[in-house]
Amino acid sequence: MKVTIIVMGVQVVGRAFARALQQEFAASQAAARARSTGGQQSAAASSITGMSLQEAQQILNITTLTPEEIQKNYEHLFKVNDKSVGGSFYLQSKVVRAKERLDEELRIQSEQTQKSQQNTET
Repeated sequence: MKVTIIVMGVQVVGRAFARALQQEFAASQAAARARSTGGQQSAAASSITGMSLQEAQQILNITTLTPEEIQKNYEHLFKVNDKSVGGSFYLQSKVVRAKERLDEELRIQSEQTQKSQQNTET
C-alpha cells in the first residue's frame, strides 16, 4: 500500500518536472525566434522583466495590444486581487509586472513605428 502511494507520488512529480522542462524549452525557443526575427528589444524586455510577452498577455487576458484594453483589465485584476478584499498579493504583483511588460512592448512598437516612418520620409 505504502509502495503504491510512493510510486504514484513519484509519477506525479516526474510528470510535473517534465512539463516544466517542456515549458522552459518552449520559452527558450520563443525567445530565440524573437531575437532572430528582429525582436531584440522585445526579447530584451522579456529578459529584464522576467516575463514573456505571451505570459503578460495571458495574465491580463489581452488579445490585442491596446492601451485601453490593457488599462481596463489591469485595473479590474488589480482590484480583485487586493489583499484587503481577500485577494493575493502574489497575484496582484504578477498583474503589475504583466502591465509593465505590456507597456514596455507598446513603447517598443511605438519606437519602431516612428523609425519606419522616418525611414520612409527620407
